[in-house]
Formats: sequence, structure tokens, C-alpha cells
Amino acid sequence: MYDYLIVGAGLSGAVFAHEAAKRGLNCKVIERRDHLGGNIYCEQVEGINVHKYGAHIFHTHDKAIWEYVNQFAEFNNYVNSPVANYLGTMLNLPFNMNTFSKLWGIRTPAEAAAIIERQRGEIAGEPRNLEEQAISLVGRDIYEKLIKGYTEKQWGRPCSELPAFIIKRLPVRFTYDNNYFDDRYQGIPIGGYNKIIDGLLDGIETATGVDFLADKAGWAASAKAVVYTGMIDEYFGNSLGELEYRSLVLDTKTLDESNFQGVAVVNYTDAATPYTRVIEHKHFEFGQQPKTVVTYEHPSDRKPGMEAFYPVNDERNQALYQRYAELAAAEPNTHFLGRLAQYKYFDMDDAVASALELSRQLL
Repeated sequence: MYDYLIVGAGLSGAVFAHEAAKRGLNCKVIERRDHLGGNIYCEQVEGINVHKYGAHIFHTHDKAIWEYVNQFAEFNNYVNSPVANYLGTMLNLPFNMNTFSKLWGIRTPAEAAAIIERQRGEIAGEPRNLEEQAISLVGRDIYEKLIKGYTEKQWGRPCSELPAFIIKRLPVRFTYDNNYFDDRYQGIPIGGYNKIIDGLLDGIETATGVDFLADKAGWAASAKAVVYTGMIDEYFGNSLGELEYRSLVLDTKTLDESNFQGVAVVNYTDAATPYTRVIEHKHFEFGQQPKTVVTYEHPSDRKPGMEAFYPVNDERNQALYQRYAELAAAEPNTHFLGRLAQYKYFDMDDAVASALELSRQLL
């Protein structure tokens, strides 16, 4: 009998398995997909590490988390500096002086701040929805060109129907700085994310192509305890109803050219373009290969058989999740970990931190 059965070989499950194995515990990791690594899995195409499930850029302010992942791979010095394409006009992200000077033909931070402050005044009182929240933070121009279309594609509904709390803050920089993240540490593992997963799971028994839920009782009986990283509603047979998730349709193409867009990430922020982003994977590792690989990201409601990427954390879904969390709390030998099991958006550093915290509690 195993000490722990870990369901899901993504980052959360792999970190917990690694910590348990370090303490001499006997673990098995099972994974529904045909590969390890979850959404950070990379597939090599034309010598390029392709982020199979969309762009993943590791970033954190936590030195301990940074040092933890650097045990398993050396990271490069990639800095995320995406560009927005609004109807053919290229604008820098996050919103900074490069953006403002191109939008308004101005040169100084004082000029930019005055325009934003004037436009913010359009919203009086407490914002009632995401549209009003965004305008109250950055003004009408930035909202219309860089937020509205992208957000409505991402969530599949008008900004006026989305809750204001989805956008708590929008970074505005009155400097010419295109570094998207404020975090001290960021980069891409040299050789791809599979090196991280392989290092975490080294020496641990794993099996892919295994559906835990097809024989939940049988698998649970094989271990003293289970760490489950899948969708919490599916674990309980959707008995209280289905939680909503957004998914992505990823259209990946190999192109017979060396440099398609000159940057790893371009956001398409108008409503008419059907995709939200184009990822050119070679730029994550400064590749010089003769060909390139690009992925078009099309957001979608999750339908049966599709991967769940983003929980829809509106009031209805949060209330439903709380009911599932009560069921989960009544399962003493099953522990729910990660974005899908905890119905919460996690960046990669959050996933590592939550897995380490669970290991401290249990091991």
C-alpha cells in the first residue's frame, strides 16, 4: 500500500510527491493525460520547446520559491514584455509611458497622468461592473483599446455583465518600462519545463493515461491517503451541479520562417480578432532555429472533453464551490490541492507554495 496516491502530475502534485518522497514515504502519481507535467508540459518541435497548453512564464517575489524551482533547472533571464495589437497598432504592455506616448502623442508623465485622471472622472461612485471598474482605474481610452475586447473574449461575456472584483487593480507605470511583472525573479527553465517535472518526480512511481475517477474507490484503497488535484466538482460526481471553467482552443502552427512576430507574446485586444494571444515559443529561450512555432489562443467555455483552464470566480460559482469545499472537508483521507481542486487561479509560484504548505501540514 502506498502512503500517498497523488492524482495529477502537474506542478502542484509533483511538488507534493517530491516532498513526500524526500521524507521516505512511498508515493504513486497517476495522470489522466498521456504525459506528465500538467499544463506546463513542453513538446519539442523543430528544436523549440513549445508550451503545449499556452504560455508559462515563471515569476515570483518569493526568494525561497525561486531557489526551490532552481534546484531542478537553470533559469534564463527572460523578461516578459508583451505587446498589444489593437487593429494593427502596436502598443506596449503593461500600460507605461511607451503606451501613453503612442496613444496620445505626449512625452511626460505629468501629461499622461492628467489625461488618465480626467478620463477616470467619468465614473462617479462605486463601480457596478468590470467596465466601470476599469474606466475608474485607467480611463476610457485605455479601457476601449487595451482591456474591453480582450477581456470580453477571455470571459465570453460583455464587460458590463462581469463583476467589478475581477479587476482589483491595473498596473499603470509612468516610466518607459515594458517589464510586465513587478516580481523580483522571473525566467524560463533552460531546456523547458519538463526538466522541472522530471526532477521533481525522479525516482517516484508514475502512470499516465489513468482516469482516477473511473475507479475512485479502487484507487483510494491503494493508499493511506490521496492528494487530488483535479476538478473538485468532478470528484463528487457533479452532485451539487457543475462549476464553470473557461478553456482554450490552442491552434499551433510550424512556420517556415525564423521570426514571426519578434516577441514571445502579442495580445490582440480588439473584439473582432477571434483569438486573444499569439505565442511565438522560441523567444522564451532566445532561439535561433531556422523555423518557428506559433500558437493562437482562442478562449472558450469549457465543454465535455476540454481542459479546464480558468475557474469562473463569480458569486454563483464561488457559492457552489463553498458547498463542494464542505464535502471535501468531510473526506479525512483525501486532500484537495491546486487550481482545479481549490477552484482558484494560481500562478506557478502559488502552485508551488500551496503544495509546500500542504506538505508541511501533512508530512
